[in-house]
Amino acid sequence: MSLRPFLMYPDKRLRTTCAPVDAIDARVREIWDEMLLAMYTMPGVGLAANQLGEMRRLAVLDCSEGHDMPLRMANPEVLHASARFSDYQEASPNLPGLPAMVSRPRAVTVSYLDEGGAPVEKDFVGLWAVSVQHQIDHLNGKLFIDHLSPVKRRMLVAKHMKNMKRR
Repeated sequence: MSLRPFLMYPDKRLRTTCAPVDAIDARVREIWDEMLLAMYTMPGVGLAANQLGEMRRLAVLDCSEGHDMPLRMANPEVLHASARFSDYQEASPNLPGLPAMVSRPRAVTVSYLDEGGAPVEKDFVGLWAVSVQHQIDHLNGKLFIDHLSPVKRRMLVAKHMKNMKRR
């Protein structure tokens, strides 16, 4: 399987809300497999489908130490978020080499369809919570830089645009 390239910011698809998935079928499973391969190759701990130009509400995560606990999600939505926040350094292959500290709820409850099409409600804490929120943001057309101060965001975007011109 060859990997699609990651979309590069400011591609408009990164700012577009993804369409819901109606059913878990062979095509959805193929997309999840491609996403997992891209995520592990990066290497990363999560990926949303629109980062590869696939405009469906699909995400994958694997924050396990051994990178051997992949989670496939369709139509993920945050149901509840903790009042306590944690800071993590986040990054994206859509803005390569430009990580930043982001503050997010330290725990969330998320609903989604699993790989069998069954509805699931699952609690996520720590890095898992950060990653699932990051991916849901992507599916809603939001990037981690949107959680930064305007000054920090402008600095990162300017640096990214400069890096893109060098390519």
